[in-house]
Amino acid sequence: MIRVDGRRPHELRPLSFQAGVLDFAEGSCLIEMGRTRVLCAASVEARAPQFAREAGTGWITAEYGMLPRSTLQRTPRERGSASGRTYEIQRLIGRSLRAVAQLDLLGERTFVVDCDVLQADGGTRTAAINGGFVALALAMQRLLEAGDLPLLPLRDQVAAVSVGIVDGTPVLDLCYEEDARAQVDMNVVMTGSGELVEVQGTAEGHPFDRRVLDQLLDLAWNGVQALLDAQKRCLQSAGVALPFL
Repeated sequence: MIRVDGRRPHELRPLSFQAGVLDFAEGSCLIEMGRTRVLCAASVEARAPQFAREAGTGWITAEYGMLPRSTLQRTPRERGSASGRTYEIQRLIGRSLRAVAQLDLLGERTFVVDCDVLQADGGTRTAAINGGFVALALAMQRLLEAGDLPLLPLRDQVAAVSVGIVDGTPVLDLCYEEDARAQVDMNVVMTGSGELVEVQGTAEGHPFDRRVLDQLLDLAWNGVQALLDAQKRCLQSAGVALPFL
């Protein structure tokens, strides 16, 4: 099967991480997965939420948004409260990043990772997790170099990718055209050690069986390995030594 953009079923879209693209953020990354582009910025606030202070930890949270012309037609800006979709994606990003962080080493700090979609062609939430991890690690490295952290408080990497069934074939890293007509659509978040953080899977029209689920998870695992390698190369070139490698 040759896909709409010329890829084979098991191939990621062209992938790029650019570290330190913002001058003022403690950590930043522009990630491109095909035509999807997400700008991720990590900021550090010298306070933690009350529930985290009571637990003796810091906190990591995320915000997500789409620019009006990130899509084919203009999408109005969200004003006031976030939509249900936006809120769900923000929580997913935050959970994914906290899954690999050592919150007890953060002190009374909150790391806020803003993920702004510059252009959307499918997989914006997975791209936000991938770029958000790089931005977070860069922000932690800045505090480490300043003597504000005893060590880099990360126990592992985290990355995410979409998989699905399109025209009866399992495929990796769906673009928008594929996502819109997929029979099964799934997002998989996984750590560097292969543990699952989250699996979001939906059948469109007809249920799918356990055999298909296993195929999709295997496909996602292979894609995540390539994403983890790209994250490592980006961070190493920026002078970040991940403590678990």
